[in-house]
Amino acid sequence: MKIRIQGNSIRIRLSKSEVSQLATEGTVKENTSFLHSSFSYCLKSVSGIEALSASYEDDQIIMYVPEKLLTDWPANNIIGFEANMSINETDFLYLLLEKDFKCLDNTTEDQSDNFENPNKTC
Repeated sequence: MKIRIQGNSIRIRLSKSEVSQLATEGTVKENTSFLHSSFSYCLKSVSGIEALSASYEDDQIIMYVPEKLLTDWPANNIIGFEANMSINETDFLYLLLEKDFKCLDNTTEDQSDNFENPNKTC
């Protein structure tokens, strides 16, 4: 699971096994340790909600994902889901959750569990 944060925007990308885990087990979590603390981010499947939402508590970002979006997600061609979550009368937090694709250029990162890139040429 990879996270990218910029301003009021959070983007999370998932490998094949993480998409499957979220759909079947309802949660995926990642942790980054520092000298005296840690930071974590977590995805949780929730029934009864209509759109992505998020919270930040105890050094952890939690993104809530509508359960109904995940039913066929591991096998279908839907890349991801997005939402603009209102945080006050004028500001929004942009949330993006998507499948992680294999890079088209050379990289040293292990991509064996990533989805095939739809822009791949044969």
